[in-house]
Amino acid sequence: MRINRTLFERESELAAVDEALGELTGLRPDGAEPAGQPRGALLAFAGPAGLGKTTLMAEVRRRAAARGCTVLSARGGDQEQRVAFHVARQLLQPQFAGAAEADLRAQLGSWYDIVGPALGLCAPTDGAPPDPQGLRDGLDWVLTHLAVQRAPMVLALDDAHWADPESLGWLAAFAPRAEELPLLVVVAYRPDELPDHAESFRGLPGRAGGRPIDLEPLSAVAVAGLVREALGTHADDAFCRECWAVTAGNPFETVELTAKVHDRGLNPTEAGAHLLRDLAAAVKGSGLIARLERLGTSTVRFAWACAVLGTEIHPMLAAAVAGLGHEEAADAADALRGARILTGAETLEFVHPLIATAVYRAIPSGVRVALHGQAAWCLINDGQGPSAAARHLLETHPDGDTWVVQQLRAAAAETLRSGAPDAARSYLARALREPPPFEDRAAVLHELGSASLLTEPATTVNHLRAALEEPIADRELRHRIVYRLSQVLAHSDRLAEASDTLAREIRVTDDARVKLRMVSEQFMWDAFRADEPDHPSRSRRLTKLADRLKGRDLTERYIIGLRTWDAVLRGEPAHVALHHAERALAGGLGWAEPDRGFEVPVLVALAFMYADRPGRTEELFAAGIADFERQGWRGAHLSFGYTLLAYVRYRRGRLAEAEDFVRAGLRLAERVGPGTPAHWYAVGILIEVLLARGRVTEAAQTAEDYAFSEPFPAAVVFPDAQTVYGELLLARGLTKDAVNQLASAGRRLDPRGIRNPAWCPWQLHLARAESHDTPERAVTTALEALSRARQFGTPSAIGQALRTAAEVSSGSARVKYLEEAVAHLECSPAGYELACALVALGTELRRTGRAAEAAEYLYRGLDAAVQCGADGLVEEARDELAAAGLRPRRLHSTETDTLTSRERMAANLTVEGLSRSEIAKKLHTDEQTVVRLLSAVYRKMGTDSSGLREALEGT
Repeated sequence: MRINRTLFERESELAAVDEALGELTGLRPDGAEPAGQPRGALLAFAGPAGLGKTTLMAEVRRRAAARGCTVLSARGGDQEQRVAFHVARQLLQPQFAGAAEADLRAQLGSWYDIVGPALGLCAPTDGAPPDPQGLRDGLDWVLTHLAVQRAPMVLALDDAHWADPESLGWLAAFAPRAEELPLLVVVAYRPDELPDHAESFRGLPGRAGGRPIDLEPLSAVAVAGLVREALGTHADDAFCRECWAVTAGNPFETVELTAKVHDRGLNPTEAGAHLLRDLAAAVKGSGLIARLERLGTSTVRFAWACAVLGTEIHPMLAAAVAGLGHEEAADAADALRGARILTGAETLEFVHPLIATAVYRAIPSGVRVALHGQAAWCLINDGQGPSAAARHLLETHPDGDTWVVQQLRAAAAETLRSGAPDAARSYLARALREPPPFEDRAAVLHELGSASLLTEPATTVNHLRAALEEPIADRELRHRIVYRLSQVLAHSDRLAEASDTLAREIRVTDDARVKLRMVSEQFMWDAFRADEPDHPSRSRRLTKLADRLKGRDLTERYIIGLRTWDAVLRGEPAHVALHHAERALAGGLGWAEPDRGFEVPVLVALAFMYADRPGRTEELFAAGIADFERQGWRGAHLSFGYTLLAYVRYRRGRLAEAEDFVRAGLRLAERVGPGTPAHWYAVGILIEVLLARGRVTEAAQTAEDYAFSEPFPAAVVFPDAQTVYGELLLARGLTKDAVNQLASAGRRLDPRGIRNPAWCPWQLHLARAESHDTPERAVTTALEALSRARQFGTPSAIGQALRTAAEVSSGSARVKYLEEAVAHLECSPAGYELACALVALGTELRRTGRAAEAAEYLYRGLDAAVQCGADGLVEEARDELAAAGLRPRRLHSTETDTLTSRERMAANLTVEGLSRSEIAKKLHTDEQTVVRLLSAVYRKMGTDSSGLREALEGT
């Protein structure tokens, strides 16, 4: 019999492959002529079982290797679907095979501890597991790095419908990026067998008009060609037509049928065609099983063992599972190879997945369960560990076996630390059904709840509450369950339940240090409650407790950190908040502490921002984000980091940078899901940034796109969502609606003692909204906010409140308030607020006839607005200058990027024609300093701007 090498009626598919390889390598199929700039692509083939996907994929790999491509290859397996990262390991592990640990660390860098365990390159660490998104990002990095280093590269995944959920989810998200890399991704799958977790994969674009290329059955002509290639050209037309009829053009069945014809020595003519239907029946289903059974009991049992083990079957392991001796197993393997059921020597595999499936399904259910149990025991005995055995234990029946529970718990712990919480949860759920010993039940429930934390918080709550109902002898375990339960309740926007859970446990806990830890956790969740019933009382208790603590351990520093934040919210003098912030940080306050939230370190960092020390905030955020990234936390944690860092940049007046950061944070928050605190933070800050940049329509569209409106979250978010919504309504001219929302925010926050306009400027926006219909009330509201800002004492808070007071006042008070606002804001880091105050003061001076002074402030305001990226404010300043008969004749911002702020100010004042003495007065300095500033400008810029050279030459 001749070996079949021809792919019949796959010309269009192979043409697509050649085209894609040509674009990847930059060469045409003959390698002689450039085909253009190399670029990657995604190529997907879909079709039912037996239509030749595997043969086609083998040809893809052959052609890719012939063109000098690095080929990564993997295949999903029916029995390996529950093995986390099975496909990812097939693809990537060989690329690092044999490398020493030092070399692996050098190649993977900071991703070593995150992706290494998932790929089987190193053991998981004892720290917190990476979140699934962080691990996906790490795998993205590894594959991208390999694609660039070893270009051109082809990634071929066969039987993708059987890939494990972790690998398939990662590849489905990554594959569209292939076009940006020297990487061709080729996948093949059965469309009707894609599992639920692969729906995103189903929609991936192929090269055939934006959809996968569907494989079709062979025509009668193609089947005839295949038959004659296998059996000889003397096969007549009637025989070939019957072959096509009984196989329905299925290539696999046709190849197997011709093999049976050859083995039987049947003459391929019309006279023997009537035998084909019976021969075809033996290729699949019951016919295949009947043929297998004729090979003998030992051979059948060996085949069953191989079907249970799946792919990459080691003969000795299969023999152990089947309960056969070495020679008996070798004979069985030979018989199965002869029957075209198995192939391979050192490693066995089924000739086709259809055969493996048929053999597996033919195993009597009781025997199948027993074989899985035997396989688990053999794998453990072989030293492959609990994770390798776990998928088999999932198929066994519960029997109260302590050993099974132990192995499943160990496998879950390893799998969870490798970044596969869903797989870990399935192992623990099975362990719970075993069931575990009575005394271990609470521990298993706790582990199960912890594994579900990131993906199913409601399920986590149920498991943890069930654990607390069990008798727990280990007090430390009980405390861990309480901490985790309160954490997941809080993160599910159930803050009141989180607080009550801790309160109940505090009453029955007699360990002073444990009680202090629980009190600190309760204080924290109460701080985030929008509906806290007695905030002033909690504040007094927190103050009393924190003031006597020394910060000896993390719990004490957390309480001091909460005292810091309470001082900010209540608007105590800023120096008080800063004092406590430094106390909290003195002994260390990491953002990724085991079994701790990151909320308190974030609050302490933000306290510095509100106290006009944003540089310190950014230092703390940089360290905190680095902690998150080292842990592989790329979901909500990193979203909060980027989003709040955007808020810092916004408050510093660096609006373009703020927008970049908040959009990055929003992308991460969208991975976490809508309605989560991370999502509210990101959308609220993005709206604020857009309003500051003058893009009101875009801000309104953003609110609509993300359902940023009532009902607002039960948790306190930064910035306050209702206040941001009120500010947006005001910017859109909906003043009455804005008054209602902002007044409602005040009624919610004021009784809780949250009265710092630096944290939540609801009064400032309310005053602006009230000024349209009730101007007297607006003044009262603004002055009350100003009083609160003066109590907090930061220049930015006072300056912002003064600007609002000016806006709602009349007469000479407006100029007075604005001049004071500018003076305060010049001493603050609030660049955008300063720009607003400068333009407002220049506008007011112009309207009162003080044109010369107006020009100074308008020019300065214009420059500051340009520096901030506040496009709307830039246009407003230019309009005011035009109304005053002036034109922007100052140094352009791009010309002055290398100057300090004082050098820029001196240069602009010189261009305006002011003398050195007048400049010195404006800058509150002496003339000699002005000379040094102008000399620095001339040295840096070499500018010939009008008036500048003369002024410098005169010095």
